Amino acid sequence: MTLGLNNLQVSSGNKKTRRRVGRGNASGHGTYSSRGQKGQRSRSGGRRGLKRRGLKNFLRSKPKLGGFRSLKAKLLPVNLDQLERIFESGEVITPKKLLAKNLLRTVKPGIKILGDGKLTKKFTVVADAFSESAKKAIIEAGGRVELLAANPSRVALNKASKK
Repeated sequence: MTLGLNNLQVSSGNKKTRRRVGRGNASGHGTYSSRGQKGQRSRSGGRRGLKRRGLKNFLRSKPKLGGFRSLKAKLLPVNLDQLERIFESGEVITPKKLLAKNLLRTVKPGIKILGDGKLTKKFTVVADAFSESAKKAIIEAGGRVELLAANPSRVALNKASKK
């Protein structure tokens, strides 16, 4: 016998028998038809989720969420005291060297040098950004500050935000 749509059968144990409600107490689903007594869910149309009453009070009690979360990646911070501790005087400090010395895990979003700590050694520091205090401290110690070539995507974002 060939298999066709006219002779397909569901294998036993695969089909669950439908609950027949409202067929008397002997059926096991009589009287309230498995809906319990009274209340919204006992009524017809009442199983589409409970209706929220007093929505205004609910909204009033919710904490206000202010501000927004920027999608622009933040620059990774490196402090002067870290540079002082790890590098020798007269060295040129680049993002790749910071990565090699395990000060950073990645250099992807960019690096900003912050002015935390004292600086006594003379460095040439190459980074994406500097805080004013860091720039001042590096120059006072006899070092140089060099900005990395601007990231094209960052420049495009800045130009778009100014328009």
